[in-house]
Parts: sequence; structure tokens; C-alpha cells
Amino acid sequence: MGYKVAALMSTTLPDLKMLRDACTGFARDAAREIMRIYAGDHGVRNKADKSPVTDADNAAEAIIVAGLRALTPGRPVIAEEEMAAGRVSPLDDGPFWLVDPLDGTKEFIKKNGEFTVNIALIDRTRSVLGIVLAPVTDTLWRGAAGLGADKSEHGGAFTAIATREAPAAGLTAFASRSTAIYSDLDIWFRNNGLTVAERKQAGSSLKFCLIAEGKGDIYPRFGPTNEWDTAAGQGVLEAAGGEVVTTDGKPLAYGKRGFGNPHFIARTKAAR
Repeated sequence: MGYKVAALMSTTLPDLKMLRDACTGFARDAAREIMRIYAGDHGVRNKADKSPVTDADNAAEAIIVAGLRALTPGRPVIAEEEMAAGRVSPLDDGPFWLVDPLDGTKEFIKKNGEFTVNIALIDRTRSVLGIVLAPVTDTLWRGAAGLGADKSEHGGAFTAIATREAPAAGLTAFASRSTAIYSDLDIWFRNNGLTVAERKQAGSSLKFCLIAEGKGDIYPRFGPTNEWDTAAGQGVLEAAGGEVVTTDGKPLAYGKRGFGNPHFIARTKAAR
């Protein structure tokens, strides 16, 4: 597309809009392949770290990675299954992509629908563009720095989304469906003077997006995650007016050695 890396490094709005729209298409193409496999044999097996992987993970990643490499030649693409196979694109000082082609593989195997396609662009350690698509409901959330956040359902028109003010009765807190330890969360809420009126569970990066569209307020995560697990959701949430910070209040950053994340809190700014 005649794309210039120098322009991308400045994250000017025309460039981000073009990239956002292109990645929307990649995510939808990947989702169609995921749903084809979802209807049949998943091809489940274990990776070296004993975590599960399916044919859908690999098929969706191939679609997205090919699209990104054609869209921005020479820009690194860090994708979960390529990483697991030892194929790591070296980073430089410029922007790079983070891809989780099927976030919530365990939910995919359980067939509960709570899995997502995730594409994010990182510039200067920040997630400046995030695309999250839930294939089962055909809901797509996206956000870009300076462009705000929006949402499409069933392939329809996009409508703007934004975080909400903190409810007077207390916060709605999200937790991971597979890994939440509620005693730890209760202690953290008390220690930080936060009143929680309602608790909800959700798989994958859906938690970031539900907060971004005003259906919740906070998601603390005190367990291991990787950068590709969080980057797209963070891009959506921050564009919608929220934030993702470490436990010492610093923005969750990207491009770390090993691509592992520290503990973090995704929240509306009213839930501080």
C-alpha cells in the first residue's frame, strides 16, 4: 500500500485509520476460519509449555500475519504461535505488531464462546491500535490513539463507545473465567478503598472491551500474562477513555524482554 515506516512512527491519524481499517478486515477473515474449525474437529494438542493449541490458533495466525507483513513490510510481527515455535521477529526502535490469533483457547475448547481475535500495534512501548473480535457473537471492538473507540455487531456499522462514570452503588469488577482467585482480589479491593457492588467473569480479552463500552469498571489481573494477551484490549480501552496500569500506577508497557507482563489493573479512570 505504499506505506512508509517513518510515517507510522509518528502515528499520524491518516496512517492509523488506514491500519485500523485493514486490520478490521484481517480479524474478520481470521474469525471466519476460526468458526469453520469451531464447528468440527478442533485438532487440540499441547505446546511445549503444556498449554493447549488448536488448528484454529494456527490457521487464524497465518491469515493475520500474512496480512500484516504485506501491509507494513519490514515491521516486526510478534505472534503467539510463532513465538511458541521459536520464530521470533527481532525488534528495533520502530513500531511492531502483537498478535494473539485466538485468545481464550481453553474457552474455545470448552465451546463457551468467550474467545477473541486480537491484533495490536505498538509504538514507543504503547498500544496505539487495538482490534478485538469475538467470532461467536460477531462483535468487533477497535480503538486507536486519537481516533477513539468503536464497536460493530454482526458486521454492521460501527458506533462509538466510551467508559462510564463510577456508579454510586459501587464498581462492577471483572475477573478471568479460568484463573481468578477471589480472596486475593477481595484483599486488593479493600486495601485500595474500592467498593465492589457486582462481580462478573469473562474469558479472554473481552474484559477490556466490556469496560471500554461501559459495562464494567475494573479488571485486576494478578497472574501471568503475555503481551499479546493484553495489547489489543488495552488499545481499545485506552481509546475509550480507560487505562491499564501496573500495580505501581505506571502504564503497562510493551516490548519487554521475553514479552511477559507484570500484574496489572485495567480500569476506567473513575475507578482509581
